[in-house]
Amino acid sequence: MRAKLVSIGNSRGVRLPKPLIEQANLQEDVDIQVRDGTIVISSSKQPREGWAAAAKGQHSRNDDRLIDRYVSTGFDQKEWNW
Repeated sequence: MRAKLVSIGNSRGVRLPKPLIEQANLQEDVDIQVRDGTIVISSSKQPREGWAAAAKGQHSRNDDRLIDRYVSTGFDQKEWNW
């Protein structure tokens, strides 16, 4: 896909089509960097962001136990070393 640089005040910018933004899962904040002469725009939200805090919250509410019952397998009984 080709695009043209447009003037934005004293800067220049590129308009990103909505399908590209959705495909890249970009939100309001993005990270922009140059790698080997290429401009890279990526989501600033990291995968699993907030999971550690959520897990601690579950633990404090005693909501972090297994839902399914434990089922022992042959591997557990013969090969697994605790």
